[in-house]
Amino acid sequence: MLFEASGQTIRIVRLAGVPPDVPLAASVPLDADGFDRIEGIDRLLRALLGRAVPGDRRLTPQQKRRQRHMLQATDGRMAGATYRDIAGVIFGVDRVASEHWKTSALRDATTALVKDGLAMIAGGYRALLRHRRHP
Repeated sequence: MLFEASGQTIRIVRLAGVPPDVPLAASVPLDADGFDRIEGIDRLLRALLGRAVPGDRRLTPQQKRRQRHMLQATDGRMAGATYRDIAGVIFGVDRVASEHWKTSALRDATTALVKDGLAMIAGGYRALLRHRRHP
């Protein structure tokens, strides 16, 4: 079954033997990821019913910018760019040139962006999808 919602096509699987006039149901495992799943269902239902889907507020604007920089830095490094070249793209060539590279804080920040980007690619991105847990 296909639904159009917010300009996207969503495929929904109906269990065999369930008549088409029976409302759909969602089954949510009650585990540590249950809140994430419930939020996902809420967003899906809003989209299906044509209601406004709230923006994702799990990341602050600063965190979103850092995530973008992590992926930019990692992509550049995997394409063969030097850390200095990457820093020039992210922080600006003039700013990078204004400091001695070997002792620059921008050098440390760039290597950290690449390291964290590689960790995100290796599966760390899943943490972005989860609610922040309170101990």
